[in-house]
Amino acid sequence: MKKSKLFSLISCLLVAVMLFTACGAQNGGNGGNESEEVTIKYCNFNSSGGNEETLQKMYEAFHEEYPNITVEIETIGYDDYFTQMQTRVAGDTAPDCYELNIENFAAYANKGQLAEISGVDVSGLNETALNAFNVKGVQYGLPESFSNVVLIYNKDLFDKAGVAYPTADWTQADLQKAAEAIRALGDDIFGIWQPITYNEFFKVVAQYGGSLLNEDKTEFTINSEANIKAAQALVDRVLVSNVQPNTVQQGGMGDWDMFMSGKLGMIPTGIWAFQTFTEGCNFNWDIAVEPGDTQKATHFFSNCVVMNPKTEHPQETATWLAWLTSSTKSADIRLAAGWDLPALADMDALSSYLSITPPENREAVFESLNYLVMPPVIEDYALMSDIIGQYLEKAASGVMSVTDALNAAQADCVAQIKLG
Repeated sequence: MKKSKLFSLISCLLVAVMLFTACGAQNGGNGGNESEEVTIKYCNFNSSGGNEETLQKMYEAFHEEYPNITVEIETIGYDDYFTQMQTRVAGDTAPDCYELNIENFAAYANKGQLAEISGVDVSGLNETALNAFNVKGVQYGLPESFSNVVLIYNKDLFDKAGVAYPTADWTQADLQKAAEAIRALGDDIFGIWQPITYNEFFKVVAQYGGSLLNEDKTEFTINSEANIKAAQALVDRVLVSNVQPNTVQQGGMGDWDMFMSGKLGMIPTGIWAFQTFTEGCNFNWDIAVEPGDTQKATHFFSNCVVMNPKTEHPQETATWLAWLTSSTKSADIRLAAGWDLPALADMDALSSYLSITPPENREAVFESLNYLVMPPVIEDYALMSDIIGQYLEKAASGVMSVTDALNAAQADCVAQIKLG
């Protein structure tokens, strides 16, 4: 009888311990409010220069929901950020999590410097943006924000030239025709300014059906027929039709300054220009989806947040990163501040963005998402872009023909960069 009672007592105690252990594991496994209190460090560059307070508001909203997770935020200016981060990663002093731009992401991921982000719900994020930070099926980063490029145009100059405003059906031929009509308005009036640089080139190449690398990124295709056609179209605007100003005609002005002065009909540029143009333009302007040639293609820029593989708090860190990038509370704070757009899958969550004018046609920002192209990110991305950019500059100035310039860029990239 005594043994039976003792056995029953032990059994009850074991069940109680098992239940207690299971509850504790459940609470700790999802980064919930009842987990152990932890402190993690987050470093970023994108809030510098005006949105430090916005990021702080995001953290405060997060901390209300997850009071057990304290996030220490460090903001570093863009010019110094990546140098400092490389030093910290090399010296094992990197924070628990931090921000990267898409250009640097591949190098960090390929060198094993990032941890997989798992165990959190990321279904609310834009699939294109999410896939940009997925390497061979492993999610090494979450898209924090995105921005893209649209065609911004001076409605007053279009009216004076008697040209219909751009539509979503426009092609490169339509753009060239309008640029020539606007150029005819005066010696100091130009139709378009699209910088002949690497960042523009990889997108225009896609508009002409080309690419800088083959599909599996094992070979360069810089001097393909489609790419030469794309580069020739850009260069001819300066050297042949002169609808785009050359260096002398620019007179030391940048493309934004020339547009705001009322002397430029069109400028393909980022949606981050809206506020500046709203404040600086004394004429009517609007936007449209960029025209293509064989197809449309639109720039897609995205910063991501990543996790240090040596963090002592991977679950809590992942919880913070998932909330920062995909929660509606975070998105609402970002939109209210007029910061860049959260990379959400649900466009309805961004509806407040559409109510801000100018431009009137803000829908074009989201229409452009149907034509997104990513830069061909490789580990030696900076070297590749530098090489191509240098030869494009020579072609734009007339020092080299377009064909010779792209042939030389192809040869240099093959000689200096190992792919695969």
